[in-house]
Amino acid sequence: MKKLNATQIKYLLAALMVLDHLPHVPGLVPPVWEAIFHAVTRCVAACFAYLAVEGFIHTRNLQRYQVRLWGAAAFMAAGNWLLNSLLVNRGVHISNNIFLTLALGVSILALAFPRHSLTPEAKRVRWAGAGLLFLAGILLTEGGMVVLPFILITYCCLQRQGLRNLLYLGLALILFALSYSTYDSWQETLTMLLYNSDWLFLSVLPLLALYNGQRGKQSAFNRYFFYVFYPLHLWLLALVAAGLAK
Repeated sequence: MKKLNATQIKYLLAALMVLDHLPHVPGLVPPVWEAIFHAVTRCVAACFAYLAVEGFIHTRNLQRYQVRLWGAAAFMAAGNWLLNSLLVNRGVHISNNIFLTLALGVSILALAFPRHSLTPEAKRVRWAGAGLLFLAGILLTEGGMVVLPFILITYCCLQRQGLRNLLYLGLALILFALSYSTYDSWQETLTMLLYNSDWLFLSVLPLLALYNGQRGKQSAFNRYFFYVFYPLHLWLLALVAAGLAK
């Protein structure tokens, strides 16, 4: 039975994010648990990407939605730069910015799948622009190699869930092949797979199976919670790590 709405899923994802980022504080999480936390939270970015596709589809003001995502990405980048500058002597460095990846993904959709009719020439220009953004995002953004293909697959297979899941599996196999290496022992190999576990984004499927397609209770707090919580918890962890580095 599908029981979870989008708001409930976002709060669950926020909790999983904290697990993934706790190791930013040195010594806080044992290495084995750090690897486990990293593996079991690979669904987070994929699930937010899925919700971003829904936002693209259902928003009444696409421009405002894009401005909100790009604004959050810029705010996160500015905050990261400031903290990195202040804490450079403490060995603290923050590079996380999933807002940038999501903003880029939505912008690619907006370019490639406009809501109004265009001339063939205009379509070619927009598709070329979308392709360049896609390649740049794959190379330069956090989780881009997973999130951007995931966004395109999700959007292009809205009415074909079976094909969507098959393409998700294909993407996971490619990521697995790119990350797999054999070590001297199976324990070392397993640890490698837990750390290099982008292919485990497939763990998003149980969450999607529980998703009922409803937005949930709408309020300013619920709408902007993730935009505030994501950078804030990372910055707080960075400050804790800096304090312990004295």
